[in-house]
Amino acid sequence: MESEKYKKGMEILESISPGAGVRVKEGLGEIAPDMVNYLMEFVFGEISARPGLDMKLREITAVAALTAIGTAPNQLKVHIKGALNSGCTREEIIEVIMQVLVYAGFPAALTGIRIAKEVFKEIDEN
Repeated sequence: MESEKYKKGMEILESISPGAGVRVKEGLGEIAPDMVNYLMEFVFGEISARPGLDMKLREITAVAALTAIGTAPNQLKVHIKGALNSGCTREEIIEVIMQVLVYAGFPAALTGIRIAKEVFKEIDEN
């Protein structure tokens, strides 16, 4: 049985990246159902549901953080799409990644730019 936080988390994830909640559930549910619950309840159902920042700012923050750590390309793709779905322009996303250059270096920013280019291309082809 899905908790209210789980349902709220799924709703938030689906609003920023349609289909992502289902993909997470299908991809991890069989092998790591607790991970799905943590993602939906804590990450999206609690943290992303907090007042104080709108979804656009949350997605900008996610893009910046994921670009900086440089080890989560799949999640960066989801959050670039989420940023676009939350009202960010492509130019804003590129500027966020450019800002990360100052703090995380050229390799992280170049990877972020490459991933953003892939996302933009994927969107344009659909």
